[in-house]
Amino acid sequence: MSFTNLLVHVDDSDRCGERLTVALTLAQKHGATLTGLFAQSDSSGAGIVTRKAGPALTQAAQRARELFEEKAREAGVTTRWWQLSHGEYGHVIAETVICSRYVDLAVFGQHDPEDSRVPADLLEEVVLNAGRPILVVPHSGTYPQLADRPVIAWNGSREAARAVNDALPLLKQASSVLLLAFHTQPRAEGGGTVPQVDILEHLASHGVKATQERMTIASMTPMDAVLSRASDHGADLLVMGGFGGYGGSLFPLFGRGSNTRQILRQMTLPVLLSH
Repeated sequence: MSFTNLLVHVDDSDRCGERLTVALTLAQKHGATLTGLFAQSDSSGAGIVTRKAGPALTQAAQRARELFEEKAREAGVTTRWWQLSHGEYGHVIAETVICSRYVDLAVFGQHDPEDSRVPADLLEEVVLNAGRPILVVPHSGTYPQLADRPVIAWNGSREAARAVNDALPLLKQASSVLLLAFHTQPRAEGGGTVPQVDILEHLASHGVKATQERMTIASMTPMDAVLSRASDHGADLLVMGGFGGYGGSLFPLFGRGSNTRQILRQMTLPVLLSH
């Protein structure tokens, strides 16, 4: 199992270069083809009405493509280029979701309200509807190394299981893997909701040697607990299941109405999400 076909979301934002660096590093490491997908909102009213890219969007696409191709040449990575035909809100979301379904892993950036070129809910829609693992790069910081010390957030749910298996190509190359098994109350003697043998044995069958820690959530929110432990561990990637608004959450303590947006707002390191 390996990544052979990656995608990176490209736009005209200041953080595009960092996303490209992360995506190209992954493509080099896995010998994968990297697709650059230009998807950006159009501020031109006329362009939105006619469903054609306005002059500003056309120029932005050209700048983004030049940056993408220049960095890809330097990295020696095989690439292809996809570009949305216009920047109307619904078109950007729907087409980006569809394009993300045709790759092994898609790389996106965390939404930055101060430097956004896409709909605010684009990333959440992609995570929940693409059906593929999404690697999200924070809107601050640099990440020259990725997945050498990943942390897995685990509770045995469908979403968590998908995330672990989607991340296997990364986990196999890691030097240290920490799996956090979460509980909302102290374990009963002789009991436990996440049998250690199951997930660790599965990872070991793929050549991944992981260390497991069981954590009981008491005084802080689950997401705060995850990020705190990841920071203490010196993690460079968090692997976890994405979830929708009503049930299926990796962390039931979030309660009804909570969704992936909370994770995407609080992230402090790259996160691989599967739903």
